[in-house]
Amino acid sequence: MTFPQPLSWRPLGIAVLAASVAAPALADEQHIYLNPFIGYQYFDDNRDLSESDTYGGGIEYRFLPRWAIEAVYSRGDADRKYISGSSDFDDYRLDGLYYFGDPDETWNPYLATGAGHTEFESVGSGIAGETRLNLGGGIRYNISELISLRGDVREFYSLDEESFDTLASVGMSFAFGVGSSEPEPVDTDNDGVTDDRDQCPGTPSGVGVDANGCEPDGDNDGVPNRLDECPNTPAGASVNSRGCELDSDNDGVVDSRDQCPNTTAGADVDETGCQGVMEEVETFTLEVMFPTNSATIDDRYDDQLRRVADFLEEHPDTVVEVGGHTDNTGAASYNQTLSQRRAEAVADRLVETLGVDADRVSARGYGEAEPIADNSTAQGRRENRRVEASVQMAR
Repeated sequence: MTFPQPLSWRPLGIAVLAASVAAPALADEQHIYLNPFIGYQYFDDNRDLSESDTYGGGIEYRFLPRWAIEAVYSRGDADRKYISGSSDFDDYRLDGLYYFGDPDETWNPYLATGAGHTEFESVGSGIAGETRLNLGGGIRYNISELISLRGDVREFYSLDEESFDTLASVGMSFAFGVGSSEPEPVDTDNDGVTDDRDQCPGTPSGVGVDANGCEPDGDNDGVPNRLDECPNTPAGASVNSRGCELDSDNDGVVDSRDQCPNTTAGADVDETGCQGVMEEVETFTLEVMFPTNSATIDDRYDDQLRRVADFLEEHPDTVVEVGGHTDNTGAASYNQTLSQRRAEAVADRLVETLGVDADRVSARGYGEAEPIADNSTAQGRRENRRVEASVQMAR
């Protein structure tokens, strides 16, 4: 068998190995593996070489989740087939690999191809080299993030000898410089809650926060306790930056209780925010039945409402407050909202259908705050679910 002159693959192989070892810090999803292996080399029938054990190792750089390059060195000592003696051989190659799974998957099958230089040394014949291409594949089994097993089969084609050789190998892989696929949690405002869970991402340093990264807000008015000068505002009330209810006309009566929201600046008002002293002259209890969870009203109650409208017409110096009330079934905040909606529905009916001046009609929901009967009985709860029209007159 004639061996052509060796090529310059040995320096290239050494350079690739050195470059792989000196790879910079890895980004996410990048891995470097050390791949020691043992194998069995089958030589083409036209070679004067018997099958032989081999051993070697590779340095693999997985630069993308499914792509890698590997610099490989292997060595063996094959007996001669037709004459006595043996031939040591050294193989250097550079391969490209494509994986069918991501690095964190347990099973990672792959395809591989590459090229390299093999040097054969035999007694009395010196060293001869040839260029070989390879194609094959294998599978990686991840025992852990750092250790895996690998099986590989390659078919080599010698460009110089025009022969086919086969290598089957098994080995282990040791990963290092493993880039995490998940970024490290960040806590920008240093409140103990990472940014991915922080719903209030700008809390001052040293301030106590809840599990969502937000400062405690006892009355849920949007102003944290640390800044809240009015810590017990009613649920749903509009507040200023100090956590206090708004008083739009500056009459000393907050908007949620102000029945006359546009009084003249500096005017004396009563507890409802209206000028003058108001005297209640008549209260109408309206037997209005609403569907469950509804504030819809139709014309079936117009006769009751007309009594209120007629009274207002007969007494032009009066105003009316429509008050909605509920029993104590359910959440108090829900009952408050529902009673307000129902009071507004009755007030709208007085104005839009029965022609009462809108300036003389106001609506207020009292929720479950003013029961007139015992809520522990069905009858009492029924009596507490009511709408009242309170007519007042200024003296």
